[in-house]
Amino acid sequence: MTQEIDQRVDDFIDDTQDCEARERAYRERGTARPITVVGNPVLHSECRNVTEFDDGLAALIDDMFASQRAAEGVGLAANQIGVDLKVFVYDCHDDDGVRHVGVVCNPVLEDLPAESRVLDDNNEGCLSVPTAYAELARPDYAVVSGQNAAGEPIRVRGTGYFARCLQHETDHLYGRLYIDRLSKRERKRALKMMEEGTPRYETVPND
Repeated sequence: MTQEIDQRVDDFIDDTQDCEARERAYRERGTARPITVVGNPVLHSECRNVTEFDDGLAALIDDMFASQRAAEGVGLAANQIGVDLKVFVYDCHDDDGVRHVGVVCNPVLEDLPAESRVLDDNNEGCLSVPTAYAELARPDYAVVSGQNAAGEPIRVRGTGYFARCLQHETDHLYGRLYIDRLSKRERKRALKMMEEGTPRYETVPND
């Protein structure tokens, strides 16, 4: 739990209401930015905590939604557009087809009892490892604690594909890509796929 959150939220936010309108409002205010890719230093170290919940953060969130849509992603962490702050956005469906749209600052994955976790080893990809995919086992249920854009404490829960998204984006903000969880062989294979592919969106070259 980050220092900024000094109380536990027992209720989960409802991130399923007015998804289309909320996502559109963020996106239309924002400007799409190019995506950083594996090898960029900002992706490989823990990001700074969000401490100022101001207009600057709001503008960043707008740009993140615009960038996420431009790259056709379902989740985006701030360091994926080069910003060293612990915040991610998402626009993701769960396995029941329910759409979830939201923002989490200073996210922390909660430890869940073993009986709440069933491993799902579906394919996973990442905008920062474009054109590459690999099977990766993750729990099919996840709970993230954090803060909203106003600094208020929140909890978000997800199942299936959305649970994977919450875990994936939280990992980003602590300097971990999904390929870092793969075996050496599978990681090498994913990087080769990336090398041979062509991203469908603008990326930041690693000079």
